[in-house]
Amino acid sequence: MIEVVKSFVVIALQLTVLFVGVSFLLNLFQSYIPYEAIEKKLKMSHPLLGGGIALFFAFITPFCSCSTIPVVVNLLKNGVRFGIVMIFLFASPVLDPTILTIMTVIMGWQVTLIYIVITASLSLIIGLSLEVFGFEKSVKQVVMRGYEQGSKTFSLKHAWKETVALMKSVYPYLIIGALIGAIIHGVVPAEFISAHFGGDAWWLIPIAAVIGIPLYIRLSSMIPISQILIMNGMALGPVMAMMISSAGASLPELVLLKTIFNKSLIAVFVLSVITMSTISGFVFYLL
Repeated sequence: MIEVVKSFVVIALQLTVLFVGVSFLLNLFQSYIPYEAIEKKLKMSHPLLGGGIALFFAFITPFCSCSTIPVVVNLLKNGVRFGIVMIFLFASPVLDPTILTIMTVIMGWQVTLIYIVITASLSLIIGLSLEVFGFEKSVKQVVMRGYEQGSKTFSLKHAWKETVALMKSVYPYLIIGALIGAIIHGVVPAEFISAHFGGDAWWLIPIAAVIGIPLYIRLSSMIPISQILIMNGMALGPVMAMMISSAGASLPELVLLKTIFNKSLIAVFVLSVITMSTISGFVFYLL
């Protein structure tokens, strides 16, 4: 029990310092990000260039899968081409800059770099493919209310206010993840995890990719859990597959997507996230 508490305090403190520090800096410099210019570029650029800009836009906007939806509706309303919007939809929740920073500290820069390359590349390929296959016709006509992009100014007070607001929505998941990770570390024998979920357990990758969606384990919760699982011998492939699928397509997000997409596109979206997660898992498995 003492080991569990000690592990929880260490993980929670580490995550808290990282989360608050990175979130505050990101919010502080949001005023320097030219959102209107980025949207204009997205609308007028070549698909590949626009896809690259969409990935950059996804990286600088710290949204979870649910809060991405209003931005998606706004982009569609402003005439941004469908494939580029889908790239943003796939990439935004999995390329959260705060989470990537925490991932770098917890899991190492090599893992984070591979993760970024894989998720960005697959988001680009899948997003543009959906446009090529004509899924744009599956988008409903949506009238958006209550969304204002607004302009931001450089302000310490405003940055701290935004950080506190973000902590209220995300920080509990970090603590839950730290607690689960500490319990696994203190209660579940490393030999058990290594024997059943480590080594050549490649078949766990597609299973982890599928079950990650209904579990809705946010990236902020999965990172500390993943760290402990990997330390205790679990293979990296299944861990990354579950991490990406749970972040990329949660049940609350699918409910929101139902208001702007037809069922066929929602089904393809879920399949795409599972495919992205499975491919990513196998890449990590083979490394």
